[in-house]
Amino acid sequence: MSDDLDALVIGGGPAGLTAAIYLARYRWRFVVVDAGHSRCAWIPTSHNHPGFPDGIDGQVLVERMREQAERYGARIVKGEVEGLARDDGRFVATAADGTERRARFVLLATGVIDLEPGLPDLYDSVRNGLVRYCPICDGFEVRGERVAVIGHGEHGVREAEFIRDYADDLTLLTLGEPLADNHRRRLAERGIGNEERRVERVEVVADRLEAFRMAGGDVLAFDTVYSALGTAPRSDLARRIGADMAEDGRVCVDPHQETSVPNLFAAGDVVPGLNQITIAQAQAAVAATAIHNRLRKERR
Repeated sequence: MSDDLDALVIGGGPAGLTAAIYLARYRWRFVVVDAGHSRCAWIPTSHNHPGFPDGIDGQVLVERMREQAERYGARIVKGEVEGLARDDGRFVATAADGTERRARFVLLATGVIDLEPGLPDLYDSVRNGLVRYCPICDGFEVRGERVAVIGHGEHGVREAEFIRDYADDLTLLTLGEPLADNHRRRLAERGIGNEERRVERVEVVADRLEAFRMAGGDVLAFDTVYSALGTAPRSDLARRIGADMAEDGRVCVDPHQETSVPNLFAAGDVVPGLNQITIAQAQAAVAATAIHNRLRKERR
């Protein structure tokens, strides 16, 4: 037996754990390295994930997927891969503690980092549903509430326009960034308010209210706040090894989820597309099956 792994999965969120379930059932020798940073674990309740009509806690979903993968023999270790290189037809992944793992195939499932709005007690606010990031996931849940969107520029305006289909009382907070005239017109046409002053302080009141003290002393209160400041892909490993990158910094892949670097695959939010759990799971299933078929051919 060689010390080489058949595959290495980097990331333990929905994409990485789906790949682990498939690769374990395909009976390959692999390891999942999980830094424990999955965005899914922040979700208080997902109501649009198929199969859970009463909703599913994001952390519970991750735990169930991990249990399922381990039931079939998947090895999941805690750690963070800091370096990825090629050596004699194999990938060499170096972890933060200096551990090296060699693998014939690598699947990157490293996701993205939300650009934080700088609110106090952010994790608790997200888990309590006060601060949200994904109106595709939970816009339905804010119907009838007073909602704020934190953002600016084209991205902030588009996010506000999307949420307007659910929220009757909606305001875009730009955190002191001025809006362009055409953006103000678009907001006005949709009945969306805008506040371009700086936010000096934020308070959580009665566990359900975000009170924003603006420059000048006014206080604005909302039931729910969406952050629309964008994301930063965790794509450095792919970039450093020479994979083609999209304009937004995500990793380009083909229909089998393979990058421009042979035998290097990627799935989930780190690749271009819709940031959804179901999408990440589907992409990981495609990638794991492609790896399986490639390994089968090599074994013949």
